[in-house]
Amino acid sequence: MKYKEWLEIWLNNYVKTTCKVRTSNIYRYRIERFVVPHLGEYDLCNLTLPVLQQFVTDLLNPREDKPLSPNTVNGVISVLRNSLKTAHLLGHVATYEANKICRPRTVEKSVDCFSLVEQKQIEAHIKTSKKLKLYGIVICMYTGLRLGEILALGWKNVDLDACRLTVEKTCYYVDRRRIEDTPKTASSLRIIPFPKQLLPMFKKLYKARNTAYVIEANGRPVSVHSYQRSFALLLNKLKIPHKGFHSLRHTFATRALECGMDVKTLAEILGHANPTFTLKRYAHSMLEYKVQMMNKLGRLFA
Repeated sequence: MKYKEWLEIWLNNYVKTTCKVRTSNIYRYRIERFVVPHLGEYDLCNLTLPVLQQFVTDLLNPREDKPLSPNTVNGVISVLRNSLKTAHLLGHVATYEANKICRPRTVEKSVDCFSLVEQKQIEAHIKTSKKLKLYGIVICMYTGLRLGEILALGWKNVDLDACRLTVEKTCYYVDRRRIEDTPKTASSLRIIPFPKQLLPMFKKLYKARNTAYVIEANGRPVSVHSYQRSFALLLNKLKIPHKGFHSLRHTFATRALECGMDVKTLAEILGHANPTFTLKRYAHSMLEYKVQMMNKLGRLFA
């Protein structure tokens, strides 16, 4: 059996039936874009470790195209490993060696968050804005919600009396079709107490509601692309250097640590399974706080 034939079987029978639509689409993209053009015509039994490792090396150092990032290559390796492991378990190949592929070392992206001055600029503008949907930006900055989570948040998930919200859904788009699903990990299902200072915003949104969603526009839920564009236009209007929407989540985490929130609590609010990941991800972003603490320590020298 050729590898491309097996990949189609694997996608339809073992990925689509066990994974979320978004995961299935990501796998299909990697297969069609990278795997099939280079390895599709190979018989399964001829996909030896040297062949697979050379393929990975070529992705990192192509002769003509731009080299792929280590993160992208590692995603392709995951496809190789998972598909060939299933083929081995079903007896289509005698041995399984894809787990021995050397992965490229990834470089963790730096945390990009707004300064306190920029944050206050954003907040001040939104407080006076007539566009109520922009309130979601402030909510994200004070709860750490992801973009898909704020856009899928319904009023049934908001307790105004207790000042808390429950994250049980996220949304994304596939071929312009809105899909609402549970978050990607079990730890992402969580209850987040929100600051009581946000209560007036929530009440104003609730009073003006036309749908079951907290963030809406013209009586309809807001799309991911539309909200990203609104955010970019806001930053441009305020002359703040562009940052992705996810920077709001990074800003929340950084401010929370600066205020003294313990890492375990922060990890639970962010939906991280491991507090160690939270500490590793955000501790180095607290430069302003570190300067304050070092200057405080320096007073002992005076």
